[in-house]
Amino acid sequence: MKKIVLPFILAGLVTGAMAQQNPVAMKYAKIVSPELAKKHLSIIASDEYEGRETGKPGADKAAHYIANEFKSVGLQPIVNGSYFFDVPLSEKTSRVSFTANGQTFESGTDFYAYKTSDEWTADASEIVFVGYGTEAELGNTDLSGKVVLWVNEDKPENGQPANTGFRGSPARVAVLKNILAKNPAAVLAANGEIADVLKKFKNYITAPRIGIKKDDTKPAQKSPAVIWITTAMADQLVKSTGKTYADIKAAAGSAQVIKADVKIDFKTVSKDVKAVDVLGFLPGSDPKLKDEVLVISAHYDHIGLNPDGADKVNNGADDDGSGTTAVMELARAFSKAKKDGHGPRRSILFLGNVGEEKGLLGSEYYTDHPVIPLEKTIADLNIDMVGRVGEEYAGKADSANTVYVIGSGMLSTDLHKVNENANNTYTKMDLDYKYDDPKDPNDFYHRSDHYNFAKHGVPIIFYFNGVHKDYHQPGDEVSKINFPLLAKRAQLVFYTAWDLANADKRPVVDGKVN
Repeated sequence: MKKIVLPFILAGLVTGAMAQQNPVAMKYAKIVSPELAKKHLSIIASDEYEGRETGKPGADKAAHYIANEFKSVGLQPIVNGSYFFDVPLSEKTSRVSFTANGQTFESGTDFYAYKTSDEWTADASEIVFVGYGTEAELGNTDLSGKVVLWVNEDKPENGQPANTGFRGSPARVAVLKNILAKNPAAVLAANGEIADVLKKFKNYITAPRIGIKKDDTKPAQKSPAVIWITTAMADQLVKSTGKTYADIKAAAGSAQVIKADVKIDFKTVSKDVKAVDVLGFLPGSDPKLKDEVLVISAHYDHIGLNPDGADKVNNGADDDGSGTTAVMELARAFSKAKKDGHGPRRSILFLGNVGEEKGLLGSEYYTDHPVIPLEKTIADLNIDMVGRVGEEYAGKADSANTVYVIGSGMLSTDLHKVNENANNTYTKMDLDYKYDDPKDPNDFYHRSDHYNFAKHGVPIIFYFNGVHKDYHQPGDEVSKINFPLLAKRAQLVFYTAWDLANADKRPVVDGKVN
């Protein structure tokens, strides 16, 4: 999608004439500053915090730092008198052995397994190749209990280039769900990018997996294993045909049974993990509106240490130290406004999420067990990576005045208009809506904490600067942060939040959950 900057005039949504600047809002927006951002970020993204990995001491230090900041500015602890909202997590260490046709493959080098049961085995003398997994290719093939080989790419159509990225697309996610519904023993998802991904992120991928602890009183639901494999490994799986995987893929058209001696053994050991979201509450000033709440969120966790590198710490200054810093700045600004008698009419919940890097876990648990009912939650403004210039804008003249705005109109056109109007009135940034395109292969809309609100029907905005060469790398350092740009983006969130929290009416939900 093109960058779109459109002027909107809201009638009745926000109190006052939106085209005119509000000097009171502008006064408190100035509290959101590059200097304050640098102060916070230089601490939480320091080596002392060891990359803030969920369940590790660095994340616990960050949680206490955020809570102390919330306390110092006067936010209320609303979790039974605490700022900490326990998120029950379990860490599972996996041991996987995989042999095919006499060759042994290594987890983290040739494949990685995802979402399997605690203990799972497969011993097969054949696999079922299902091509791209379309209905035409699957037909009436019985996949129950079978090991399935699947081309993890979008099927080319009408001579047009297809999305071959390993992350997939919404259409490919639907294909995988359809295959899994046929109850195979395992799906081996082959993709040409997997080898490079494993090489780059091996330590991260093979680290113990953390998830929300299951209710032990309920029987465990076993689901088919999904194992992401390299194309070199796929070559070995189809060896009996005398063809390469590329040959088999090129001729894909219907399901095909291939002889292959496959043995997989998967075991896990589990232990409980201490993790908390950090909640700071600012009560609204209007008796009629204070029961409604606006959430301003960011995740404070990152990916931890880098034991094999020269730089041992993945500091996560941009991801998402920048968003966490912005939330603390916004908390200070709104708290000062309230102390001065200009507090927001609605309540605001400042939410620091844990476990985002492990699968949006903190926000998932919060939205499934909300402290404030979700029907009272008018929107979530989520800030994830706002301290740098993404690769698409690097070197361009307008690079220091951009921000990707994701999902603002997905569920509420009102919310989109509020953000547009705040920008046109105050910050005048270049808002890029590129990632609202459902066909975009990055699928960022589903990849940060806002989505757990969106899936419950709560309108959201995700503020994002785009990825860069230091994304999930030790080079994501404080020294590379553009603090004036971070502050300006955070000020856009402030003005949007100010208007939402003081509006006569909450944003109308007129879109569909995606």
